[in-house]
Amino acid sequence: MRTLISAVAFLTISIAVTGCSDLGVKPWERDILAQQEMNLISDPIESSLNDHIYFSKEASSGGQGFGGGGCGCN
Repeated sequence: MRTLISAVAFLTISIAVTGCSDLGVKPWERDILAQQEMNLISDPIESSLNDHIYFSKEASSGGQGFGGGGCGCN
């Protein structure tokens, strides 16, 4: 019984240790992720136009990752 528990514990620990050992993208896998179809923004011109419209309405510029906005006061 003791050998069974130790075997199960060893198997569980080895799976847990090897499960998190390979993080990140290898250099030879980056060519697939760099394709145009894999971009979050499929059309950069349309994204630029959408940003222009958004910031014109918001009366602020830049700070796309931060909260808040401008009141448009000069």
